[in-house]
Amino acid sequence: MSIRACAIIPSHNHHTALGGIVAALRGHGLEVILIDDGSGEPARTAIAALHAPEDGVEVQRLEVNRGKGGAVMAGLRRAHERGFTHAVQVDADGQHDLAAVADLLSTAAAHPNALVSGRPVYDHSVPRSRLIARWATHVWIWVETLSLRVKDSMCGFRVYPLAPTMAVLDSERIGTRMDFDPEIVVRLFWRGVPLIHIPVRVVYPEGNTSNFNLLRDNVLLTRMHTRLVLTMLLRLPSVLRNRPPGRGADAHWSTVGERGAWWGMRLVTLVYRLLGRPGCIALLWPVVSYFYATNAAGRRHSLGFLAQANAAKGLPAPSWWDGLRHHMSFAVKALDTFIAWAAPERTGPIAVDGAEALSRLAAEGRGALLIVSHLGNAELSRARLGTRFEKYINVLLHTRHAVRYNRMIRSVRPDAADHTIQVTDIGPQTAIDLKERVERGEWIAIAGDRTPVEFNGRVSRVPFLGRDAAFSQGPYVLAALMGCPVYLLFCLREGQGHRVTFEPFAERIELPRRGKDEALAALAARYAQRLEHHCLRDPLQWYNFFDFWADPKTGPR
Repeated sequence: MSIRACAIIPSHNHHTALGGIVAALRGHGLEVILIDDGSGEPARTAIAALHAPEDGVEVQRLEVNRGKGGAVMAGLRRAHERGFTHAVQVDADGQHDLAAVADLLSTAAAHPNALVSGRPVYDHSVPRSRLIARWATHVWIWVETLSLRVKDSMCGFRVYPLAPTMAVLDSERIGTRMDFDPEIVVRLFWRGVPLIHIPVRVVYPEGNTSNFNLLRDNVLLTRMHTRLVLTMLLRLPSVLRNRPPGRGADAHWSTVGERGAWWGMRLVTLVYRLLGRPGCIALLWPVVSYFYATNAAGRRHSLGFLAQANAAKGLPAPSWWDGLRHHMSFAVKALDTFIAWAAPERTGPIAVDGAEALSRLAAEGRGALLIVSHLGNAELSRARLGTRFEKYINVLLHTRHAVRYNRMIRSVRPDAADHTIQVTDIGPQTAIDLKERVERGEWIAIAGDRTPVEFNGRVSRVPFLGRDAAFSQGPYVLAALMGCPVYLLFCLREGQGHRVTFEPFAERIELPRRGKDEALAALAARYAQRLEHHCLRDPLQWYNFFDFWADPKTGPR
C-alpha cells in the first residue's frame, strides 16, 4: 500500500540539533511539521527561522506550553488536516539514529494499519535511572494490555497511522505531557492496532537537557497507570476481544519480532556461570513453554513445517509436544551460540566433514562464499572455526536484527561484531565491499534460505519438502560477481557436540546472458535439495518460524 507520510517534531526549548534533524528528515523525502511548544529565547527565534513552506518545513507555535503530548497531538491534527495518512514522531534533542527512518517507513508501508515504534538500543551514555524507570513502566504496560507484545512504550520515535490515532484523540482523554507516549500506545492496542518494534540506536548527547520534571511527570505517570488499569478492568471484555493479533502468516521473515531481550540473555549467562548448561536449560523450559503457549503464529508455523517434514519422512503428523520441543531446540541453539562466543571451549566437541578443501583454500590465501542456513547453528561454527582456519568469516545479517545481535555478541566478544555486515538489500556498494574482502582472502557467509527484504523479483520457486518455496537468487548472483569458490555449510547438533559439514557447491559460478533466470533457478534448486537432505536429519533444528512456502510478493498460500 502507498502511504503519504510527514514528520512531526515537538520542541520546547530544544533547538541546537533541530537543523540537522530537519535536514535528515527532508533527505528521506518527508515534509516536516515542527511544533514550537511555547519555547523561550533563543529557541523561539531559532525554531521560527526554520519555517520554509516552499521547502517542505512548517513551523507552528503554541504560545502556551502544552507539554510534549499536547505538542504531538497538535502536530498529528495538523498532519491529518493536510491529508497525510501517517506521521513520523521525532524528538527534537537528537537522541535517535535517523538512519532508521527508512526502516520505519518501509515497515509502515508494508503494514499501514500498524503503529511502528522504535525500540531503543542504548549505548553507555544512557543514565541508569532512565533504564530503571523504563522497566517499571514496561511492567505496568504489560498489565494494562494483558500482553508482553509491547516491548517499549516510551520511545518518541514512531510512525502513527493517522486514521485510528485520530479516532483515539477524538474520543479519549489522553495525557498531554510525558504520559502521552505510553498512554497512546495502550489506547491504540486496546482498539486492535498492531504494534511493530524496530531496533533504533539511541544516544544521550553531551550537554543534553531534558524537559522531564522528576516530581510532576512521575506523578502524572502514576496517575496514568492507575487510570489505565482501572479502565482496563472496566472494559475487560472489549480489551480482550479487540487485542491485535500476533504477527501472522503474512509477515515477511524480516519483520517477525524477536521474542527475547539483551537483558534476558545476560540473565541466562549469569545462570550459566552459576549452574552450567543444565541449569540454563532448566531455566529455559518454563520460559519457552510460556512463549509457546502465547505465540499462536509461531506455534502454527512450527507445526506446519514439522507436518511437511514428517510427511516427507513417512511419519505421522506432529503433536503439540513436538512443537514445544521445536521451540525449545531454538532456545538451546541460542544459548549454545552465546556460549560459543563467550566460552568456546565449553560448547562440546565439534566434528568437521570436508575440512580438507577449506584448509587448502585457507593455506592458499583464497577467499570464498559460504552459503549457510537457519538449519542448525551456523553461528556456532563461525565462532569455533574462524580460529581453526585462521580466517575472518564475515556474515551478512539483516540490519533490523543485527543491531541487537551485535550488542549481545559485543558484550562477550568485542571483535566478533566487527565481522557482522548489516544490510537491508545487497546494492552495488555492498557488492564492491564484499568483493574486496574476498580478494583479501576473507570468507563471506550468506543465508540461502531467506528471501530478499526489498522484494524485487529476485527469487526462484523450487521444490522443497514436497512444495515449491521461494529461494533467493542473491547468493548465486553475488558469487558470480565475486568469482570465488562457493561452499555449503551445515552445522547440526549431535549428542553433546556439533557436526559441521562443508560441501563444495561450485569452484566458480558464471551466469549466462541468455537464460539467466533458468540458470539461477537451477542453482537454487540444487541448494534446496541439499538443504532438504540435511533438514530431514533433524527437523527440530529448523529455525525459520514463519510460513516458508508463502510467496514473498503475494503473501501466504
